Amino acid sequence: MTGEAAPPPDAGHGTAAQGRLLVVDDEPPILDTVSRFLRFLGYEVRTATTAHEAVTVAREFLPELILLDVMLPDGDGFEVMHRLRQDGLPHAIVFLTARDTRKDLVRGLTAGGDDYITKPFGLDEVAARIQAVLRRSRPREHTDPVLRVDDLELNPATHSVRRAGTDIDLSPTEFRLLRYLMLHRGRVLSRAQLLDHVWSYDFNGDDTVVATYISYLRRKIDTLGPALIHTRRGVGYSIREPQS
Repeated sequence: MTGEAAPPPDAGHGTAAQGRLLVVDDEPPILDTVSRFLRFLGYEVRTATTAHEAVTVAREFLPELILLDVMLPDGDGFEVMHRLRQDGLPHAIVFLTARDTRKDLVRGLTAGGDDYITKPFGLDEVAARIQAVLRRSRPREHTDPVLRVDDLELNPATHSVRRAGTDIDLSPTEFRLLRYLMLHRGRVLSRAQLLDHVWSYDFNGDDTVVATYISYLRRKIDTLGPALIHTRRGVGYSIREPQS
């Protein structure tokens, strides 16, 4: 990084976070300095140092924006972005890297990144880029972020689930599984797909864990009304509105 940037005159801790950010970098000095500065500006910040950790944290934390280093010890930022885009997660991505060739710039932006910052950088530049990307990527006020299937509602922002007006308490894994099913409503998803996108992407456990968690969801959701979660024997699982 270049010289330390002082916080803007109007910056402060405040009571309401400016947004949820995930900062991913394997260099501790950069990770610590950037995350501390962004927290000072009022953002809620989580951090990760590897591709594996970045995917895991992003799936649970659901950040609005990821400041993502391209070069990571166990992969690269392009791979992380690809994994999360497959999940249907609409995070904005700002790549952070020491590589400044035109080839890398083009690859980062055409792959789906929203912006690209090269090292060394100033903290004021990072803050300005993040604010600009968030302004572009945030939905308009009339856009409803809630996922719905029949009378079932899932709100990613509040991490809440309701059916027919009844609140449903889900574990983090149950929430991620339901969210992924609802993002792909009507589509039959295999156990392998669900393991790949709901659990850690290098998870090597028994795929019967999917059937176990599907049964958990059914007990909490399908007991409140007509069945929404369905099994296609030998293929996988889907969520869809009841047949009339």
